[in-house]
Amino acid sequence: MPQLTDFAISRLRPPRDPQAIQLYSFPTPNGIKAAVALEELGLPYDAHRIDIGAHDQFAPEFLAISPNNKIPAMIDPDGPGGAHPVFESGAILVYLAGKTGGLWPADAAGRSEVMQWLMWQMGGVGPMFGQVGWFLRNPQIEDPRPLERYTGESARLLRVLDARLAGRDWVCGAYSIADIAIAPWLRSMRDSYEAGELVGWDELAHVEAYLERFLARPAVQRGLDQPPRG
Repeated sequence: MPQLTDFAISRLRPPRDPQAIQLYSFPTPNGIKAAVALEELGLPYDAHRIDIGAHDQFAPEFLAISPNNKIPAMIDPDGPGGAHPVFESGAILVYLAGKTGGLWPADAAGRSEVMQWLMWQMGGVGPMFGQVGWFLRNPQIEDPRPLERYTGESARLLRVLDARLAGRDWVCGAYSIADIAIAPWLRSMRDSYEAGELVGWDELAHVEAYLERFLARPAVQRGLDQPPRG
């Protein structure tokens, strides 16, 4: 049976609470997802900052947990069969929902709907929005076509979301892991990339209010600051 010490990352401080979930992350849109879900579910966790600027994600100990060298990753000391590592933000959300029964419906049809929108974010919103951010931060690239391609597809995805939100507070009716997956990327598009004009943000009737509902949640506010700086 694996123990938490089997996955210890020597470059980081030891766990404060060996019985708590160990989160290894950085406050990117994907990193925020895991912390917000843990906060919403009220699960004890210990947040370790993986400084991607300092290349912590390439440490051999981190790669043992997250072989794709991406954050977030976590270890559940009370997982199936002992300490259980999980990488990929969407997989973490599904794992936590399955472990607790929270943040998704109890019925199979409802869970399927949440999973569809989670996959929509993972396969579309994250990759497209992330490329928009990358090209905006690298203006020395003179060819306009990549940014046009990614902003165009991001605008289409935002229209899909806006239509879905008509008459709904949350994507699948009740607040769920689908919202925790989607909303941090909206925040980055609006606030970090400042790309609202490029993707037609002001033409969306429902997305802005949806994002503000998400950000107003106390657990979200706590999760945005995890792992703490310093």
